[in-house]
Amino acid sequence: MEARLDKFLWASRIFKTRTIAADACKNGRVMMDGVKLKPSRMVKEGDVIQVRKPPVTYSFRVLRAIQNRVGAKLVPDILENVTTPDQYELLEMNRISGFVGRAKGTGRPTKKERRDLDDFTMPAFFGDFDFDFDDDDDDDDDDM
Repeated sequence: MEARLDKFLWASRIFKTRTIAADACKNGRVMMDGVKLKPSRMVKEGDVIQVRKPPVTYSFRVLRAIQNRVGAKLVPDILENVTTPDQYELLEMNRISGFVGRAKGTGRPTKKERRDLDDFTMPAFFGDFDFDFDDDDDDDDDDM
């Protein structure tokens, strides 16, 4: 049995919608053996598909070509994740090196989040320190 690539990617829950799956194909993020695939490409059992979702390139082996969306519990019967461990290490490194407490694309911090960030980044000893300098010492130096 064969199925269209965009339908298969949607049906196997790799992408949330078929439109997103088709756009990923058109933008060259879905490949097979290093060749970019079109959304209309027919996939069959045994094919290995690479899907690039930056920073990771996932690899899936097709166990059954389907055209209708299935429940999440049935996905292991449809495809096998054959992604190499180095790709997951890349994902973990990207997660670790991220900015403290801010997810990408979440927009500007709220006033409370900004204050919390300021409290976190500013050293505590600057908060209540009194910067009262005596100018009287300068007058004593002139007398000598």
